[in-house]
Amino acid sequence: MSAVRPFRAWRAPRELAAAVIAPPYDVMSESEAREIVEKNPRSFVRVSRPESVMPVGSDSHSPEAYATAGREFAALKAQGLVIQDAEEGYYLYGQVMGSQRQVGLVACFSTDEYDQGIVKRHEFTRPDKERDRINHIDATNAQTGMVFLAYRDDDALNALIREGQTRAPEFEITTEDGVVHTLWRIADPAGVAAITAAAAALPATYVADGHHRSAAASLIHRERADRPGRHGWFVACLFPSSTLKILAYNRAVKDLNGHTAAGLLESVARAGYVVRPAPAPVPSRPGLATMYLDGRWYQLEATNVPDHPVLSLDVSMLQERVLAPLLNIDNPRTNKRIDFVGGIRGYEELVKLVDSGSHAVAFHMYPTQMDQLLAVADAGEVMPPKSTWFEPKLRDAVAMHDLES
Repeated sequence: MSAVRPFRAWRAPRELAAAVIAPPYDVMSESEAREIVEKNPRSFVRVSRPESVMPVGSDSHSPEAYATAGREFAALKAQGLVIQDAEEGYYLYGQVMGSQRQVGLVACFSTDEYDQGIVKRHEFTRPDKERDRINHIDATNAQTGMVFLAYRDDDALNALIREGQTRAPEFEITTEDGVVHTLWRIADPAGVAAITAAAAALPATYVADGHHRSAAASLIHRERADRPGRHGWFVACLFPSSTLKILAYNRAVKDLNGHTAAGLLESVARAGYVVRPAPAPVPSRPGLATMYLDGRWYQLEATNVPDHPVLSLDVSMLQERVLAPLLNIDNPRTNKRIDFVGGIRGYEELVKLVDSGSHAVAFHMYPTQMDQLLAVADAGEVMPPKSTWFEPKLRDAVAMHDLES
């Protein structure tokens, strides 16, 4: 089963939502965070990235930074920029980006079920990033950003999500990136009970994005085990998997590890790929990648694809056949010679990196598919780093979970 629980969200009033909700904390640099706050002092970025209101060069992981996050959150409450709903309920969060439309259920999910593997994950987490989220949660006493969850489509829950969208929304706004965000609230007893029952029938849910948020929630629960409160639950938005879109997560390497361009082409062709001129910069199906080298695009078609949920991933094959043995990218998590470029930036960004001379070769991947992600998680395996790039991103401060009320 999948236990879910309604909650009393902290969120911006309708007329202030456009000003308050903010990009997730981990998609912006310090300078970008400062620019957002300078242009819009009401932005939640002042809480999620507290160094944005501290002296330039401040340590974003210092005790003072977390204390600043707590003070700034309290100030937003005092100013009425965020308010708490009087009654528990569920929420629906919808996003539209171009032709992509997704609507998910915002609810609290069980940290015990996360620990038991009912909430399944597909990535390793880093202790330093877990501790950063724990410190931020402790400072604000709240989970201010949602974990991004998915479920295998279920007729009953899908129908309830569709029905909930017939209600008047709490807000509908368009953010600076052109994404339309809509929030609905479901607080009537019958609606709440129906959602609780439908979600309970799900055999599992899957972390699509937000592995460090969910891991931190579990660790917070352990640290507060002897204290009352709602720390055994974490806030997430749960989407039908069929509605989600994963973009490519591309790779750019700074040098050829001693190869000439011609030599690298020959080595790639011996490493399990058929190499030919690419008909287009973007690969058209699984099993294909494209490589930008010396001003030209090449298509790499994988041969002998393994029958394994992880090893068959395009990102896995590129790592095992090319990046590690040929370019000496042994550990992509830590190697400084490789950069990862989100697919939202397009193939043009790869061309720019290589043509500028900052990088020597770039690879455009075919996006990992949702059924591949689910298969990896079901097998209890983990994906290579930077395997998925979800768009649109969930905004912070849409519906925040107070750990005590």
